[in-house]
Amino acid sequence: MKLTELRDLGVDDLQEQVRELEETIFHLRVRRKTGQTTNPMKGRTTRRELARVKTVIRERERNDEGSS
Repeated sequence: MKLTELRDLGVDDLQEQVRELEETIFHLRVRRKTGQTTNPMKGRTTRRELARVKTVIRERERNDEGSS
C-alpha cells in the first residue's frame, strides 16, 4: 500500500493493518524456518510495509501532541 493511501486511513484501520502485518511476519518466519517459503523477499517487503504503517501512526500521534 502506498504512503498516500495509508495517510487516508483512520487510526483504527492503521492499527488493524499493524496486527495483520505482524501476524504475516510471524507466519513467514515459521515457514522460512521449516523450509516452506516460496519467496524469501516477502518477509523484507512485509517488514517495510509495517514500518510505513507505524510511521504514519507516529506522525499522527506527534501532530495530536503538538496541537494540544
